[in-house]
Amino acid sequence: MFKTILFIAFLFGTQLVSAQKEPSKQTVTIKTPNTCDHCKVCETCGGKLEAELGLAKGIQSVTYNEADQTTTVVYWTKKTTVEQIRKEISLLGFDADEVKADPNGYRERDGCCKGG
Repeated sequence: MFKTILFIAFLFGTQLVSAQKEPSKQTVTIKTPNTCDHCKVCETCGGKLEAELGLAKGIQSVTYNEADQTTTVVYWTKKTTVEQIRKEISLLGFDADEVKADPNGYRERDGCCKGG
């Protein structure tokens, strides 16, 4: 009987350790207004968001939706936060929800992508 209880306790303990090691993945969609009407062509808007943001720590995937002007990001919660993702988008020169585009990042975008 004691061996059975010990075996069950061992199994339960390994399940807890396994569950704690499992990384947590989340998805967030962030409003990224963009005046460019050809961002997939010139690759300085949507392409830049997907390529460069995809290199940021904790990001698994990035998809820019030109029609909705949103960026959907799949990320690891132990490595980054939604606030950090918004900051990274801002540094690339785009507004990210309520976070305004970083002036230096905005300056790096092509003239046709600035709405002006």
